[in-house]
Amino acid sequence: MTDAPYPLTADRSLRPAVASDAPALADALLRSRTYMAPFEPVRPDSFYTPEGQAERLAGHLAAGGHAWVAADEEDRAVASFTLSGVALGAFRSAVFGYWVSVEQAGRGIATAAVRRICELARDDLGLHRVEAGVLLYNTASQRVLEKSGFEEFGLAPDFLYIDGEWRDHRLFQRILHDEPPLL
Repeated sequence: MTDAPYPLTADRSLRPAVASDAPALADALLRSRTYMAPFEPVRPDSFYTPEGQAERLAGHLAAGGHAWVAADEEDRAVASFTLSGVALGAFRSAVFGYWVSVEQAGRGIATAAVRRICELARDDLGLHRVEAGVLLYNTASQRVLEKSGFEEFGLAPDFLYIDGEWRDHRLFQRILHDEPPLL
């Protein structure tokens, strides 16, 4: 997997997340907490600290996941993107997750990053497909996925406990290629 930054917009780039991103991630999440509340699980206050973000990132990577950040012109993390549940063998699939800070929302960062990470998932990880679940009322994320080549393939009732209730999600997937798996 390449470590080189990839340009997303005129002033934002995508790169693999590193432990030193934890303070900037915590800061962006704390500033965006109210904005993101309708789309996120209820989290303990410790989640919004540098230590909480360092623990989250380390746990994600230790579980075989991949993580990237969108960074501003000063290389501070302003958005986070993950592939989790990476399955190899005949399945070759992963689950996509992401968030963008309140100040960066609507600037095209998520769409550009999702497209690039799908390329990396195909070319570097050899994945066949990537899936994502989106709340029914999160039309902005649905548009990001659709603009990035994802197609809706189902509805998952009571899928995740978000903002104090079990919430239905639309399920999206993007088929990355049709070649046989690299077993």
